[in-house]
Amino acid sequence: MKEVLEIIAKSLVDYPEQVDVKEINNEDQTVTLELRVAESDMGKVIGKQGRIAKAIRTVVKAAASRENKKVAVEILQ
Repeated sequence: MKEVLEIIAKSLVDYPEQVDVKEINNEDQTVTLELRVAESDMGKVIGKQGRIAKAIRTVVKAAASRENKKVAVEILQ
């Protein structure tokens, strides 16, 4: 799941070397993925009205469901 998020994010931004994904395992069997990108790339990752961010979350959740896991994607500055 982490790799899927990294690939998607790096393909969207101008500065792929600044993409950072941190995986946090929570106690309630969920995984939180924190995505950090360059400040100038935030708009590209979020998109108009959050559409790209929503699509990213959908794809990552689909990948997680194949492994019977729950995942949450957070986009941070």
